[in-house]
Amino acid sequence: MLLPLIPILNSLPWRLQNRPQFHPRVVNSTVSSSPSSKRRCDLYDLHKELVPYAEAWAWQNAIVEEKKKLNKSDEDFADSLIILQHHPVYTLGAGSSEEFLNFDAKSSPFDLYRTERGGEVTYHGPGQLVLYPILNLRYYKMDLHWYLRALEEVIIRALSFEFGIEASRINGLTGVWVGEQKLAAVGIKVSQWITYHGLALNVTTDTSPFRDIVPCGIRDRQVGTVKGLLKENFGLPEDILAINDNQLLEITYKSLIDAFCEVFQVELQMKNLKNSLVAAPMS
Repeated sequence: MLLPLIPILNSLPWRLQNRPQFHPRVVNSTVSSSPSSKRRCDLYDLHKELVPYAEAWAWQNAIVEEKKKLNKSDEDFADSLIILQHHPVYTLGAGSSEEFLNFDAKSSPFDLYRTERGGEVTYHGPGQLVLYPILNLRYYKMDLHWYLRALEEVIIRALSFEFGIEASRINGLTGVWVGEQKLAAVGIKVSQWITYHGLALNVTTDTSPFRDIVPCGIRDRQVGTVKGLLKENFGLPEDILAINDNQLLEITYKSLIDAFCEVFQVELQMKNLKNSLVAAPMS
C-alpha cells in the first residue's frame, strides 16, 4: 500500500522541524479582518491550472498598463501576483540568441515566443510553478539588482522552509541552484518601475524538453527539480513520488506563498483574475 507523501516528508530527518511558521494573511476579497500596514497584493491563484503562455502574457500586460494609469494619479494601492503552470512552451528573452535553440525556430516542438523579459531561452511546462509578481517598485526599492535577488530569496526560503533544501545563488548568474543543478529561473521586465514576468520553479517538471535548448544560455550545468532532489538525496521511492506529484506541488506552492509574503512584506488578497480582468490583446 502506498503511503501519502506529506507524512513521509514530515518524518524525514532532514526536515526543519523547528523552523518558524510563516502563515501569510490571505484576506477575503471584500472584507479584511483588521487593518494592516503591509502593502496589499492581489493574489490570482491559478497554480492548479495549465494556462496558455500567450493568455498569461496578455493578463500581465493588461495589469501593467492599468497600473501605469493609476501611477499618474497616485492611486496604485495594491500590487498583483499571478501563480500558475503553463502548457509546454519555450520563451526567449528580448535579446536572446537563437543559437541556444537545438532546433530550427520555424519548427519548434512547442510554441515559441520572444518576450520583452531579460535572459535567454527557457522552458515552461506542467509541474513547474510560475510566479508573475506585478509590483510597483516605488513602494519597495527602486533597484533592479535588489529585486532580482529578492525573487531568488523567495525560492531559497521556500525550499528551506519546507524541505530543508539548501539552495543558493551563483556569482554572475541569475536563478537558484542546488550544486550544479538549476532549480529556478528568473527573468523580468520593469517598465516605469512596475515589474512583470518573474520566476519559475521546477517542482515535478519533466526536464526532457530542456535538452532541446541551452537553458538560460548556460551549457555546463544541469536543470533539476524539487522531486528529483528529494529522490536523489533522500531515497524516496519512485512510485511514491510519482503518485503524489499534486501533493508535492501543493506543499511547494504554500511554501512559496509564505516566502513571498515574508520577503516582500505584503498581505495577500484573493482575486479572481478571469472575472475581474478582460485580457488585453497582444500588440
